[in-house]
Amino acid sequence: MKKKIITFAAAAAILTCYTAFAQDDAVHKAAADAASELSLAPNVEEQAKPKYWKSSLKIALGYNMTNLSNWAAGGYNTTTLNTNLDAQANYKKDLMSWNNRLQLDYGFLNSDDKKGVIQKSNDRIYFESKWAYQTVNGSAFNYTASFNFLSQFSDTPAEYIQNSETAEWEASGLKSAFISPAYTDIALGIQWKPSNYFDVNFAPLTGGLTICSRPELRPNYGMKPLKNASDLTDGHNFNSVLFQFGAQVKVNFKASINDNFTYETQAVVFTDYLHEPYFRVNWDNSVNWQISKYVAFSLKTWLISDPNVTITLEDGSSKKRGVQFKDFISFNFTYTFASK
Repeated sequence: MKKKIITFAAAAAILTCYTAFAQDDAVHKAAADAASELSLAPNVEEQAKPKYWKSSLKIALGYNMTNLSNWAAGGYNTTTLNTNLDAQANYKKDLMSWNNRLQLDYGFLNSDDKKGVIQKSNDRIYFESKWAYQTVNGSAFNYTASFNFLSQFSDTPAEYIQNSETAEWEASGLKSAFISPAYTDIALGIQWKPSNYFDVNFAPLTGGLTICSRPELRPNYGMKPLKNASDLTDGHNFNSVLFQFGAQVKVNFKASINDNFTYETQAVVFTDYLHEPYFRVNWDNSVNWQISKYVAFSLKTWLISDPNVTITLEDGSSKKRGVQFKDFISFNFTYTFASK
């Protein structure tokens, strides 16, 4: 009996030790497996790293063609091609933000009434950059510094005249050209932004330059004659730059009825401290309807009132302080290369 008890106790001790060792091995194995999984898991800090930049690039291409054959009502065969690029790069960190936007528009028109002539239907370069710093966290007011640039790509003839001998159409005169004119300004002020779709920026310190590289166009854009100029009718005797210093108010509004329909408008009013008091107004409107993933309808209007610009009327006469207006309607193929 005693032998049996000793044998049983020894067996129990051996079993207990084996169980303990087995549990210890299981714990070590579980810990090793957990460590291995953690080493393979992605870095949580890297995943949570904030992104301060948001960018988008949208390109639109519009094409229209009209062909007439024995059409009693008359008309001309026409072909138009329009392109648009809208690029944005915006930075936001804590109380500081920096928004940049580049808009490029260019369009061609070919009509049988002027065979062999590629006319320009749209031409615009517009870049704006604005740095802002919130007065306090949660405030609707920001200190701002902004830079704008506006010009065009190519020459715009004053008119086309048909050569009586060759019957070909030839460009005559010049209305505008690249950097003729170009408008640029730097403005310091304060912005009221109660929401993401509406803001008003008041800049009491705004320095602006109107640049005209083509001498023959300088008198039409408010350039002043050079000192001791012998012939004021010659554009070479005019300054190529008009400097202005004054105040500027810029209002931006953007509304989205849904993901497919948006309306955007910007109004800019500038007045000059240095010269005769006047107001220069630029008012842009844009309506965009995304009909399908790649097809969109757009309506754009531009209104300019600049008392320094001389406008040539259809009868050949000219006047200042006129209101300039342009509208543009198109169906476009669109594609967005980056996130909204």
